[in-house]
Amino acid sequence: MKQVLTNCRVFDGERVHKNRNVTINGRRIADIGLAGTPSASAERVIDLSGNLLAPGLIDLQVNGGGGVLFNDAPGVEAIARIGDAHRRHGTTGFLPTLISDTPDVTRAAVAAVDAAIAADVPGVLGIHLEGPHLNPDFRGIHDAGRLRPIDTEALDTIRSLEGGRTLTTVAPETLPKGTIRNLAQAGVIVFAGHSGASYGEIQAALAEGLAGFTHLFNAMTALKSRDPGVVGAALDDPGSVVGLIADGLHVHPAGLRLAIAAKPRGKAILVTDAMPTLGAAKNEFELFGERIVVANGRLVNDAGTLAGAHLGLMDAVRNVSEFGGVDLHEALRMASAYPARVLGLQEQLGAIRPGYRASLIELDDDLNVVRSWIDGDLLEHAVEADHGRSDRRERG
Repeated sequence: MKQVLTNCRVFDGERVHKNRNVTINGRRIADIGLAGTPSASAERVIDLSGNLLAPGLIDLQVNGGGGVLFNDAPGVEAIARIGDAHRRHGTTGFLPTLISDTPDVTRAAVAAVDAAIAADVPGVLGIHLEGPHLNPDFRGIHDAGRLRPIDTEALDTIRSLEGGRTLTTVAPETLPKGTIRNLAQAGVIVFAGHSGASYGEIQAALAEGLAGFTHLFNAMTALKSRDPGVVGAALDDPGSVVGLIADGLHVHPAGLRLAIAAKPRGKAILVTDAMPTLGAAKNEFELFGERIVVANGRLVNDAGTLAGAHLGLMDAVRNVSEFGGVDLHEALRMASAYPARVLGLQEQLGAIRPGYRASLIELDDDLNVVRSWIDGDLLEHAVEADHGRSDRRERG
């Protein structure tokens, strides 16, 4: 289907262009031009009434949403429900994220993502395996009984995804020398997290191909004057990426600003670490037998340990713009162009250009997501009188 989006401001990933038309042909962006009379061949013409059209957001850490935890239901239907919940918050591309689990569940999760990609579930770009090869002393909410050393079988599972991208979070100090190099050479994106590594151990991991750091500051050795730890190594290294949870809870706003200032442009990205409560009626769920509840905006277990986040990616964009010291356009890049680059998809996603995939969001002046497109598939997001969300899908 040919769609023309008219009368809009277009943030192409670098700058804003006023009074533009964007033509979508099937799954791709065909043309960007000055607003005028749409082509008579257009099957759908949508007037955006001056709203901002931006690249769709990409979330590399999505544990759940819509009442579903990926660990509990590693299947195609669950992935689709999670994606739908996050789409309302501007996310048009995501990695379903598996928290440390058994070998059987891990294999099932990889197979589910392959099946979801084959079934063309909107927005699925691959998988994030967060663990189970983590440091037990820095496990956070991860179940200690599910953590384990890496072995040949685990390596085979990590490398087994047939479609999409694989990101894995590991504690580098727990791995045999050469493991990160092995994974990186196989095309796996390796991040450090839940780690008690020293500065030197992280430097060695970076030399092997470590690409980034999962939820910086959380569940890792802190920056100290004579012991920089994981945080110091992450901020000191210009080539690696840091993921930031911009909810004001996982990272103090001052820490957020310091991290963004320390990293070169493009090396700080936004993630949600979202859990099933996002887009769900219930404000609690179970994780490995523990009750997790939203309390004053924090997702915690009975001991008060943070257990992921109750956060949408567009909320993170707003937050990092409001208290993170960056302008709105850079905040949008941190949630679109830069994650696309981490995945090696920068020639397909994260910008609005002819030939790119038509994964886009329409934002009003209050940064509400009015409409979203995933590979040309349109979904309208209407706010009802009771402030609930009502979505209407139209196939492109």
